[in-house]
Amino acid sequence: MRASRLVSLLLLLQTRGRMTAQELAGALEVSVRTVYRDVESLSAAGVPVYADRGPAGGYRLLEGYRTRLTGLTAPEAEALFLAGMPGPAADLGLGPVLAAAELKLLAALPDELADRGGRARQRFHLDAPGWFRNPEPTPHLTALARAVWEDRLVEVRYRRWKTPREVTRVLAPLGVVLKAGRWYLVARSGEQVRTYRVGAVLDLVVLDERFDRLADFDLAGFWREWTARYERGVYRDEARVRMTVAALEFMSYVSPPEMSRAARAAAGAPDESGWLETTVPIESVRHGHVELLKLGAEVEVLAPAELRERFTATAHALAGLYPLPAEAAGTSGADAPAGPVVRR
Repeated sequence: MRASRLVSLLLLLQTRGRMTAQELAGALEVSVRTVYRDVESLSAAGVPVYADRGPAGGYRLLEGYRTRLTGLTAPEAEALFLAGMPGPAADLGLGPVLAAAELKLLAALPDELADRGGRARQRFHLDAPGWFRNPEPTPHLTALARAVWEDRLVEVRYRRWKTPREVTRVLAPLGVVLKAGRWYLVARSGEQVRTYRVGAVLDLVVLDERFDRLADFDLAGFWREWTARYERGVYRDEARVRMTVAALEFMSYVSPPEMSRAARAAAGAPDESGWLETTVPIESVRHGHVELLKLGAEVEVLAPAELRERFTATAHALAGLYPLPAEAAGTSGADAPAGPVVRR
Protein backbone atom coordinates (compact mmCIF):
# COMPACT_ATOMS: atom_id res chain seq x y z
CA MET A 1 0.00 0.00 0.00
CA ARG A 2 2.74 2.47 0.94
CA ALA A 3 4.80 1.59 -2.12
CA SER A 4 1.80 2.28 -4.33
CA ARG A 5 1.28 5.63 -2.58
CA LEU A 6 4.92 6.62 -3.08
CA VAL A 7 4.61 5.91 -6.80
CA SER A 8 1.38 7.96 -6.92
CA LEU A 9 3.06 10.86 -5.16
CA LEU A 10 5.95 10.74 -7.61
CA LEU A 11 3.65 10.66 -10.63
CA LEU A 12 1.59 13.55 -9.24
CA LEU A 13 4.69 15.73 -9.03
CA GLN A 14 5.76 14.63 -12.49
CA THR A 15 2.43 15.39 -14.15
CA ARG A 16 1.28 18.46 -12.21
CA GLY A 17 4.55 20.13 -11.29
CA ARG A 18 4.87 21.99 -8.00
CA MET A 19 2.30 20.94 -5.35
CA THR A 20 1.95 21.87 -1.70
CA ALA A 21 1.88 19.27 1.04
CA GLN A 22 -1.81 20.04 1.57
CA GLU A 23 -2.59 19.49 -2.12
CA LEU A 24 -0.70 16.20 -2.13
CA ALA A 25 -2.48 15.09 1.04
CA GLY A 26 -5.86 15.83 -0.56
CA ALA A 27 -5.01 14.00 -3.77
CA LEU A 28 -3.68 10.94 -1.93
CA GLU A 29 -6.31 11.06 0.83
CA VAL A 30 -3.74 10.98 3.62
CA SER A 31 -2.58 13.39 6.31
CA VAL A 32 -0.03 16.15 5.70
CA ARG A 33 2.28 14.41 8.16
CA THR A 34 2.16 11.28 5.99
CA VAL A 35 3.12 13.37 2.95
CA TYR A 36 6.15 14.71 4.83
CA ARG A 37 7.28 11.16 5.62
CA ASP A 38 6.70 9.95 2.06
CA VAL A 39 8.68 12.84 0.55
CA GLU A 40 11.58 12.05 2.89
CA SER A 41 11.43 8.39 1.77
CA LEU A 42 11.52 9.38 -1.91
CA SER A 43 14.47 11.69 -1.30
CA ALA A 44 16.32 8.95 0.60
CA ALA A 45 15.73 6.60 -2.34
CA GLY A 46 17.50 9.03 -4.69
CA VAL A 47 14.48 10.78 -6.22
CA PRO A 48 15.39 14.48 -6.72
CA VAL A 49 12.40 16.04 -4.96
CA TYR A 50 12.86 19.55 -3.57
CA ALA A 51 10.87 21.84 -1.29
CA ASP A 52 10.39 25.51 -2.23
CA ARG A 53 9.75 27.76 0.76
CA GLY A 54 7.33 30.67 0.96
CA PRO A 55 3.64 31.32 0.16
CA ALA A 56 4.05 30.08 -3.42
CA GLY A 57 6.20 27.14 -2.38
CA GLY A 58 5.65 23.42 -2.44
CA TYR A 59 7.33 20.22 -3.53
CA ARG A 60 8.68 19.71 -7.04
CA LEU A 61 10.98 17.42 -8.97
CA LEU A 62 14.31 18.46 -10.42
CA GLU A 63 13.81 20.01 -13.86
CA GLY A 64 13.96 17.35 -16.55
CA TYR A 65 13.59 14.38 -14.22
CA ARG A 66 11.22 11.68 -15.51
CA THR A 67 10.36 8.39 -13.88
CA ARG A 68 9.72 5.15 -15.76
CA LEU A 69 7.43 3.79 -13.05
CA THR A 70 4.32 4.05 -15.23
CA GLY A 71 3.46 0.39 -15.72
CA LEU A 72 -0.26 -0.45 -15.50
CA THR A 73 -1.59 -2.97 -13.02
CA ALA A 74 -4.31 -5.41 -14.08
CA PRO A 75 -7.13 -3.51 -12.28
CA GLU A 76 -5.89 -0.22 -13.79
CA ALA A 77 -6.02 -1.70 -17.31
CA GLU A 78 -9.55 -2.94 -16.70
CA ALA A 79 -10.68 0.43 -15.34
CA LEU A 80 -9.11 2.27 -18.28
CA PHE A 81 -11.16 0.32 -20.80
CA LEU A 82 -14.32 0.84 -18.77
CA ALA A 83 -13.72 4.61 -18.88
CA GLY A 84 -13.84 4.69 -22.68
CA MET A 85 -17.57 5.50 -23.01
CA PRO A 86 -17.82 5.03 -26.80
CA GLY A 87 -21.33 6.51 -26.99
CA PRO A 88 -20.57 9.89 -25.36
CA ALA A 89 -17.20 10.04 -27.16
CA ALA A 90 -19.00 9.63 -30.48
CA ASP A 91 -21.45 12.41 -29.50
CA LEU A 92 -18.47 14.69 -28.94
CA GLY A 93 -17.00 13.79 -32.33
CA LEU A 94 -14.19 11.77 -30.73
CA GLY A 95 -15.30 8.28 -31.75
CA PRO A 96 -12.48 7.62 -34.26
CA VAL A 97 -9.92 9.23 -31.93
CA LEU A 98 -11.01 6.99 -29.05
CA ALA A 99 -10.89 3.88 -31.24
CA ALA A 100 -7.36 4.74 -32.42
CA ALA A 101 -6.20 5.41 -28.85
CA GLU A 102 -7.59 2.08 -27.63
CA LEU A 103 -5.88 0.27 -30.50
CA LYS A 104 -2.53 1.83 -29.59
CA LEU A 105 -3.08 1.00 -25.93
CA LEU A 106 -3.87 -2.63 -26.74
CA ALA A 107 -0.74 -2.87 -28.88
CA ALA A 108 1.43 -1.46 -26.09
CA LEU A 109 0.08 -3.61 -23.27
CA PRO A 110 1.39 -7.07 -22.41
CA ASP A 111 -0.91 -9.84 -23.64
CA GLU A 112 -2.31 -10.57 -20.17
CA LEU A 113 -3.31 -6.95 -19.49
CA ALA A 114 -4.72 -6.52 -22.99
CA ASP A 115 -6.91 -9.60 -22.46
CA ARG A 116 -8.14 -8.33 -19.09
CA GLY A 117 -9.04 -4.95 -20.59
CA GLY A 118 -10.96 -6.64 -23.39
CA ARG A 119 -12.85 -8.86 -20.96
CA ALA A 120 -13.89 -5.81 -18.93
CA ARG A 121 -15.39 -4.15 -22.01
CA GLN A 122 -17.30 -7.36 -22.85
CA ARG A 123 -18.78 -7.58 -19.35
CA PHE A 124 -19.69 -3.98 -18.49
CA HIS A 125 -21.59 -1.42 -20.57
CA LEU A 126 -22.72 2.14 -19.88
CA ASP A 127 -26.21 3.14 -21.10
CA ALA A 128 -26.69 6.70 -19.84
CA PRO A 129 -30.25 7.67 -20.96
CA GLY A 130 -33.21 6.82 -18.70
CA TRP A 131 -35.85 4.28 -19.63
CA PHE A 132 -38.36 5.15 -22.37
CA ARG A 133 -36.39 8.20 -23.45
CA ASN A 134 -34.96 8.77 -26.87
CA PRO A 135 -31.60 10.56 -26.98
CA GLU A 136 -32.07 14.33 -27.17
CA PRO A 137 -30.90 15.72 -30.53
CA THR A 138 -27.73 17.80 -30.02
CA PRO A 139 -26.58 18.91 -33.49
CA HIS A 140 -24.27 21.59 -32.04
CA LEU A 141 -22.53 19.40 -29.44
CA THR A 142 -19.43 18.63 -31.52
CA ALA A 143 -18.83 22.30 -32.32
CA LEU A 144 -19.37 23.25 -28.68
CA ALA A 145 -16.88 20.61 -27.56
CA ARG A 146 -14.32 22.00 -29.99
CA ALA A 147 -14.91 25.52 -28.67
CA VAL A 148 -14.46 24.24 -25.10
CA TRP A 149 -11.20 22.56 -26.04
CA GLU A 150 -9.85 25.61 -27.89
CA ASP A 151 -11.09 28.23 -25.37
CA ARG A 152 -13.08 30.08 -28.05
CA LEU A 153 -16.09 32.29 -27.46
CA VAL A 154 -19.40 31.14 -28.97
CA GLU A 155 -22.53 33.01 -29.97
CA VAL A 156 -25.63 30.93 -29.30
CA ARG A 157 -29.33 31.35 -29.97
CA TYR A 158 -30.99 29.50 -27.12
CA ARG A 159 -34.55 28.41 -26.30
CA ARG A 160 -35.47 28.76 -22.63
CA TRP A 161 -38.61 28.21 -20.52
CA LYS A 162 -39.33 31.86 -19.62
CA THR A 163 -40.07 34.87 -21.82
CA PRO A 164 -38.56 35.91 -24.06
CA ARG A 165 -38.38 32.25 -25.10
CA GLU A 166 -35.46 32.74 -27.50
CA VAL A 167 -32.34 34.71 -26.57
CA THR A 168 -28.91 35.23 -28.12
CA ARG A 169 -25.83 35.23 -25.92
CA VAL A 170 -22.04 35.33 -26.32
CA LEU A 171 -20.64 32.70 -23.95
CA ALA A 172 -17.24 31.50 -22.78
CA PRO A 173 -17.70 27.69 -22.78
CA LEU A 174 -15.93 26.06 -19.82
CA GLY A 175 -17.06 22.44 -20.17
CA VAL A 176 -19.77 19.99 -21.16
CA VAL A 177 -21.46 17.47 -18.86
CA LEU A 178 -23.50 14.34 -19.63
CA LYS A 179 -26.28 13.90 -17.05
CA ALA A 180 -28.95 11.18 -17.31
CA GLY A 181 -28.57 11.00 -21.09
CA ARG A 182 -28.67 14.78 -21.64
CA TRP A 183 -25.75 17.05 -22.46
CA TYR A 184 -25.28 20.36 -20.65
CA LEU A 185 -22.95 23.27 -21.36
CA VAL A 186 -21.28 25.06 -18.46
CA ALA A 187 -20.28 28.53 -19.63
CA ARG A 188 -19.45 32.00 -18.38
CA SER A 189 -21.96 34.67 -19.32
CA GLY A 190 -20.56 38.03 -18.30
CA GLU A 191 -19.26 37.50 -14.76
CA GLN A 192 -21.53 34.55 -13.94
CA VAL A 193 -21.08 30.84 -14.64
CA ARG A 194 -24.33 29.30 -15.85
CA THR A 195 -25.63 25.97 -17.17
CA TYR A 196 -27.39 25.51 -20.53
CA ARG A 197 -29.04 22.43 -22.03
CA VAL A 198 -27.21 21.67 -25.28
CA GLY A 199 -30.42 20.32 -26.86
CA ALA A 200 -32.00 23.79 -26.45
CA VAL A 201 -29.28 25.49 -28.54
CA LEU A 202 -30.94 26.52 -31.81
CA ASP A 203 -27.97 28.13 -33.58
CA LEU A 204 -24.26 28.28 -32.82
CA VAL A 205 -21.36 30.30 -34.17
CA VAL A 206 -17.84 29.57 -32.93
CA LEU A 207 -16.04 32.92 -32.84
CA ASP A 208 -12.36 33.53 -33.59
CA GLU A 209 -11.93 35.35 -30.29
CA ARG A 210 -10.42 33.33 -27.45
CA PHE A 211 -11.01 33.79 -23.72
CA ASP A 212 -8.96 33.17 -20.59
CA ARG A 213 -10.27 30.30 -18.47
CA LEU A 214 -10.85 30.87 -14.79
CA ALA A 215 -7.65 29.65 -13.13
CA ASP A 216 -9.40 27.97 -10.20
CA PHE A 217 -12.46 26.64 -12.05
CA ASP A 218 -13.25 22.99 -11.23
CA LEU A 219 -15.89 21.56 -13.58
CA ALA A 220 -16.73 18.52 -11.44
CA GLY A 221 -16.94 20.60 -8.26
CA PHE A 222 -19.12 23.25 -9.94
CA TRP A 223 -21.45 20.58 -11.28
CA ARG A 224 -21.90 18.93 -7.86
CA GLU A 225 -22.75 22.27 -6.24
CA TRP A 226 -25.03 23.35 -9.10
CA THR A 227 -27.06 20.12 -9.16
CA ALA A 228 -27.50 20.18 -5.38
CA ARG A 229 -28.61 23.84 -5.53
CA TYR A 230 -30.92 23.13 -8.47
CA GLU A 231 -32.67 20.24 -6.71
CA ARG A 232 -33.13 22.29 -3.55
CA GLY A 233 -34.56 25.20 -5.54
CA VAL A 234 -36.93 23.14 -7.68
CA TYR A 235 -38.80 21.41 -4.84
CA ARG A 236 -40.07 24.48 -3.00
CA ASP A 237 -43.30 22.95 -1.66
CA GLU A 238 -44.32 19.69 -0.04
CA ALA A 239 -47.38 17.45 0.22
CA ARG A 240 -48.46 15.43 3.24
CA VAL A 241 -49.90 12.13 2.07
CA ARG A 242 -51.07 8.67 3.14
CA MET A 243 -49.96 5.84 0.91
CA THR A 244 -49.51 2.10 0.88
CA VAL A 245 -46.16 0.48 1.43
CA ALA A 246 -46.38 -0.82 -2.15
CA ALA A 247 -46.89 2.74 -3.46
CA LEU A 248 -43.85 3.97 -1.55
CA GLU A 249 -41.74 1.24 -3.17
CA PHE A 250 -43.29 1.97 -6.59
CA MET A 251 -42.28 5.64 -6.39
CA SER A 252 -38.65 4.75 -7.14
CA TYR A 253 -39.79 3.60 -10.60
CA VAL A 254 -42.20 6.38 -11.59
CA SER A 255 -41.20 9.48 -9.59
CA PRO A 256 -38.14 11.76 -9.74
CA PRO A 257 -35.36 10.46 -7.47
CA GLU A 258 -35.56 13.44 -5.10
CA MET A 259 -39.26 12.82 -4.48
CA SER A 260 -38.94 9.09 -3.83
CA ARG A 261 -35.86 9.50 -1.62
CA ALA A 262 -37.50 12.15 0.54
CA ALA A 263 -40.74 10.16 0.80
CA ARG A 264 -38.86 7.10 2.04
CA ALA A 265 -36.83 9.17 4.52
CA ALA A 266 -39.94 10.82 6.03
CA ALA A 267 -42.16 7.73 6.05
CA GLY A 268 -43.69 6.66 9.35
CA ALA A 269 -44.45 3.12 10.40
CA PRO A 270 -47.26 1.43 8.42
CA ASP A 271 -50.54 0.68 10.18
CA GLU A 272 -52.29 -2.70 10.29
CA SER A 273 -53.73 -2.24 6.79
CA GLY A 274 -50.36 -1.40 5.26
CA TRP A 275 -50.82 2.38 4.97
CA LEU A 276 -48.36 4.99 6.22
CA GLU A 277 -47.97 8.76 6.31
CA THR A 278 -45.08 10.66 4.75
CA THR A 279 -44.09 13.99 3.24
CA VAL A 280 -43.27 14.34 -0.47
CA PRO A 281 -41.42 17.37 -1.92
CA ILE A 282 -43.18 18.92 -4.94
CA GLU A 283 -42.40 21.77 -7.31
CA SER A 284 -45.97 23.12 -7.20
CA VAL A 285 -49.56 21.98 -6.70
CA ARG A 286 -49.84 21.23 -10.40
CA HIS A 287 -46.61 19.22 -10.38
CA GLY A 288 -47.65 17.29 -7.27
CA HIS A 289 -51.01 16.50 -8.86
CA VAL A 290 -49.38 15.03 -11.96
CA GLU A 291 -46.72 13.05 -10.10
CA LEU A 292 -48.89 11.62 -7.32
CA LEU A 293 -51.63 10.58 -9.76
CA LYS A 294 -49.18 7.96 -10.99
CA LEU A 295 -49.83 6.08 -7.75
CA GLY A 296 -53.59 5.87 -8.38
CA ALA A 297 -55.76 4.77 -5.47
CA GLU A 298 -52.66 3.80 -3.47
CA VAL A 299 -52.20 7.40 -2.22
CA GLU A 300 -54.41 9.92 -0.40
CA VAL A 301 -53.41 13.60 -0.25
CA LEU A 302 -53.88 15.13 3.21
CA ALA A 303 -52.37 18.57 2.57
CA PRO A 304 -52.15 21.17 1.15
CA ALA A 305 -55.89 21.74 0.76
CA GLU A 306 -55.57 22.98 -2.84
CA LEU A 307 -53.84 19.75 -3.90
CA ARG A 308 -56.45 17.62 -2.10
CA GLU A 309 -59.22 19.56 -3.88
CA ARG A 310 -57.58 18.79 -7.23
CA PHE A 311 -57.52 15.10 -6.39
CA THR A 312 -61.16 15.24 -5.29
CA ALA A 313 -62.16 16.82 -8.61
CA THR A 314 -60.13 14.25 -10.53
CA ALA A 315 -61.63 11.36 -8.56
CA HIS A 316 -65.19 12.55 -9.24
CA ALA A 317 -64.41 13.08 -12.91
CA LEU A 318 -63.01 9.57 -13.19
CA ALA A 319 -66.02 8.13 -11.36
CA GLY A 320 -68.24 9.79 -13.95
CA LEU A 321 -66.23 8.25 -16.78
CA TYR A 322 -65.99 4.82 -15.14
CA PRO A 323 -69.18 4.22 -13.09
CA LEU A 324 -69.47 1.03 -11.09
CA PRO A 325 -71.25 -1.85 -12.90
CA ALA A 326 -74.82 -2.40 -11.75
CA GLU A 327 -74.02 -5.74 -10.12
CA ALA A 328 -71.20 -4.13 -8.12
CA ALA A 329 -73.30 -1.11 -7.15
CA GLY A 330 -76.25 -3.23 -5.96
CA THR A 331 -79.79 -3.74 -7.28
CA SER A 332 -80.59 -0.03 -6.96
CA GLY A 333 -78.59 2.83 -8.38
CA ALA A 334 -79.36 4.73 -5.17
CA ASP A 335 -77.16 2.27 -3.32
CA ALA A 336 -74.08 3.20 -5.36
CA PRO A 337 -71.40 5.17 -3.52
CA ALA A 338 -71.27 8.92 -4.21
CA GLY A 339 -67.56 8.87 -4.90
CA PRO A 340 -64.50 6.63 -4.99
CA VAL A 341 -63.91 4.43 -1.99
CA VAL A 342 -60.74 5.33 -0.08
CA ARG A 343 -59.08 2.31 1.49
CA ARG A 344 -58.08 2.70 5.11
